[in-house]
Amino acid sequence: MVDFLFEIGLEEVPARMIAAAQAELERRVLGLLERERLVAAGASAKSFSTPRRLAVLVSGVASRQEDASEELTGPSVKVAFKDGVATPAAVAFAKKAGVAVEELKTIATPKGEYLAATVVKAGRSASEVIASELPKELAAIYWAKNMYWRAGKPERFVRPVRWMLALLGGEVVPVSFGGKTAGNVTFGHRVLFGDAAIALEAPAKYEEALLTAYVIADVEVRREKIRKALDRVTRTVEGARWREDHGLVDTLTHLTEWSSDRSVILGGFEPEYLALPEEVLVTVMRDHQKYFAVEDMDGKLAPYFLAVLNTEADEDGLAVIRHGNARVLRARFNDARFFWEFDQRVPLKERVKLLENVTFQKDLGSYAVKAGRVQALASGLVEVVTSRGAKVDAAALAEAVTLAKTDLTTELVKEFTELQGIVGGLYAKSQGYSAAVCDAIYDQYLPESMEDAVPRTVEGSLLAIADKADTIAGMFGLGMEPTGSKDPFALRRAANGIVKILAESTSALPLTLSEIAGRSTENEAVEARVRTFLIERLEFYLREAKGQAYDVVKAVLAAGSDDVRDAVARAEAVTAARSSADFEAVSAAFKRMKNILAQAKEKGEETHFDGTLAEVHPAQASLSEAAVRVGGAVESLSAGREYGRALETVATLRPQVDAFFEQVMVMDPDETVRRSRLALLASIVRSFSGIADFSEIITAG
Repeated sequence: MVDFLFEIGLEEVPARMIAAAQAELERRVLGLLERERLVAAGASAKSFSTPRRLAVLVSGVASRQEDASEELTGPSVKVAFKDGVATPAAVAFAKKAGVAVEELKTIATPKGEYLAATVVKAGRSASEVIASELPKELAAIYWAKNMYWRAGKPERFVRPVRWMLALLGGEVVPVSFGGKTAGNVTFGHRVLFGDAAIALEAPAKYEEALLTAYVIADVEVRREKIRKALDRVTRTVEGARWREDHGLVDTLTHLTEWSSDRSVILGGFEPEYLALPEEVLVTVMRDHQKYFAVEDMDGKLAPYFLAVLNTEADEDGLAVIRHGNARVLRARFNDARFFWEFDQRVPLKERVKLLENVTFQKDLGSYAVKAGRVQALASGLVEVVTSRGAKVDAAALAEAVTLAKTDLTTELVKEFTELQGIVGGLYAKSQGYSAAVCDAIYDQYLPESMEDAVPRTVEGSLLAIADKADTIAGMFGLGMEPTGSKDPFALRRAANGIVKILAESTSALPLTLSEIAGRSTENEAVEARVRTFLIERLEFYLREAKGQAYDVVKAVLAAGSDDVRDAVARAEAVTAARSSADFEAVSAAFKRMKNILAQAKEKGEETHFDGTLAEVHPAQASLSEAAVRVGGAVESLSAGREYGRALETVATLRPQVDAFFEQVMVMDPDETVRRSRLALLASIVRSFSGIADFSEIITAG
């Protein structure tokens, strides 16, 4: 067994694409080696990435495939021989199998006797297999954007290929892709090391060799070094700390190949800029310059920034870089300050009419038209939630909807598009609008991801839901639904946001997915598709955000998928209860009950019973009595959403259920008895399926 190392060197890859590609390359290389019988199933690998490379190292790779035996089935004996003489069919099959006709054997199949032959397929060398198959895996890697770079050549990749390294033990594997053939050399940091090639003798020396060339190939090591350097540099300012930003740390990790104590610089700016809103300053630093903000121990912004370099320099060099970064940031802040003051010469109320000139979507009209639709939808949602006891400042919500998109006409948002909504909320606050209006405008785009918080207020939540639902319904009405990995209008993100708001809003909104879908369009066909789409995103939320198992999600949604908060509560209760042996046994019994009822239905059996029996089996009577008693308790607990206790109560049926199936034959020859027992099972399934369809729960065995 030997190690296999593969590295593909590229022009700089966009940071946002690297992590997924690194994981996919590892998965594809492992899959290839497993499929070709070169590593044991479940083998592990280690992958690496920098802006200029993707690499994977696999240990325990066989140098050659083992021979594989395969049994081929040929024509039937009747066709293969006539009067004991081999027909052309038998001869052709023997030739295909590479054996003499006399060596063919006869096997019995459900269709009769057929000819067969055992063929031994000689294993190929690992080098031959990898050289042949790995280029196909490279070509199949998904990139959000691909490019051609060789005229007249078919391959497309995220960036031009500059080198490849492929080592199996100490042997070079001649993998060819993108006009390059793999060798045993890699390259170090473009600035700190130059263009000198680094020859590798063995895969295990990869990380060490790159480290001497100023490249930290391990992503997590690089991430930790960046974090420690940020900590060290920030400690030079008393009482300061860098503002935690996982997303920016991740981005800079994928933008750099090297990090050291001299790769992070601390710069400053004039305190007068702190008069601008913090959101504006942080956005300029983070999104435009990739700088970290610095704050004091109270969390207030301090007049400093931190820049992470993909190089290092001496103190004189760092001083020059620091001065250059500060100068660029100062210019950006001046722009922001000018736009902040200039925009407010035109109040938000006067900007409403300007939205008529801002197109939302060519077939759905301007943002002014969209605002009208959102206003009607929000008003309808207010009627629903207030009728169920929720308190909403309807006037504030209506005003927020009217002003929500006006910041799209401001210069600050045109320059810093990341601030849309936020700028509107800040301008509304500075222009004297109520907190309810300002907060709703500020939070209208939340949540933009599963990691984001939801809007802070009921008004903000309703504005966000109405805005997202209108976009989804409008695009669905035009037939622009997401397909596969394509979602150009981010409709999945919008639907995820609706589900997350309903699930996590601090003020529970008594709204269902059906009501949102129904209010967002008057087209019944579109409404049905939107409702299905929202349910799919609820399933995604339960699995990905809440970490619920696939079978739990399926069981819970089968029992009801309209009330998001209720579905989450039921899923959490089922997950908590499934470790109980009694609950697992009852779930298995429910599966058995449903199977019996399904088979009975196929045979045309009746599953309802209105009569009485002269004699009832004791186990049947016991289960019937327990089901009524437990069913009442479960119904009462479920009404109060005490699903955990309800499931504990359901599990108490185990003794009666076990006794019933041990002692009673459901499909009794007597039709009356049989119908009574089927009716009992049908009643139990109906009574206890309000929390989850227990038959969907996967149980041992």
